[in-house]
Amino acid sequence: MRTEDLDDAVEIFAAHRRRLFGIAYRMLGTVADAEDIVQETWIRWQNTDRTGVLEPAAFLATIATRLSINVLQSAHTQRETYIGPWLPEPVNTDDDPALGAERAEALQFAILLTLEKLTPTERAAYILREAFDYPYPRIAEVISSTVVSARQLVSRARSHLESTRRMTVEPSDQRRLLEAFLIAAQKGDAQELESLFAADVVSYTDGNGVKLAARIPVIGRGRVAKFVAAFSHHFWTGKSIGWVQVNGQPAATLIEDGVVTTMVTVTTSSDGILQLLWVMSPPKLRHFAAVGS
Repeated sequence: MRTEDLDDAVEIFAAHRRRLFGIAYRMLGTVADAEDIVQETWIRWQNTDRTGVLEPAAFLATIATRLSINVLQSAHTQRETYIGPWLPEPVNTDDDPALGAERAEALQFAILLTLEKLTPTERAAYILREAFDYPYPRIAEVISSTVVSARQLVSRARSHLESTRRMTVEPSDQRRLLEAFLIAAQKGDAQELESLFAADVVSYTDGNGVKLAARIPVIGRGRVAKFVAAFSHHFWTGKSIGWVQVNGQPAATLIEDGVVTTMVTVTTSSDGILQLLWVMSPPKLRHFAAVGS
């Protein structure tokens, strides 16, 4: 291989790297797995006879998507042994705005959680269409199907996600409700907490065995309010609160001794907070710097 050929390959790959990461992250929900997909895509790109590749962007996206489908099929098996609820690994979109720059919708926590209900192929078709605006003929090529099947897969995915779409509100409203929640939670005021929640609110805590992390979802306005109020006297002690933009939405980080120990965000509607999402698993917080409010 001539040096200039490799230089060209590196330059082309670098130009598409963030999009490849964006596809893989939305498919798999973890940064490490997405980075592995990007690395494996590079290896395959490097070893390909590129003289016959007319559209490098499409070629690279196809490799990344198909690799992600394969990994996603085995990931479901791994998550069966996960301790407690599994949540996507949050990504700091303050640090990496390009991740959500094309279409942020399929990056939000509520959407990623709902995508877990889809088959890997449905998920790929939906992400390529909704997050990256791929035309149906191109989606069909990527997932090795017909155009008709690609349309059906995206349509089915949209049907699954219809209820989730209704959850989304303006980020300013999410921030306002999250701020009010944090104040009420630190006071342990169950009545005030209830006033912020929708009737069917659910609290998910991703700790994978971490101390103090709830191992089952807590459901319902009254139960969630009592649950949050019950740990108010010790959970917030010694912690400061920082603010960050994760997955395109406002979130709070809890910082203890200079280390981010928890990330909490919410999904909301006009009825109030619908989901409380706590990430306490240390490996999922490793990218967050402790920045105080």
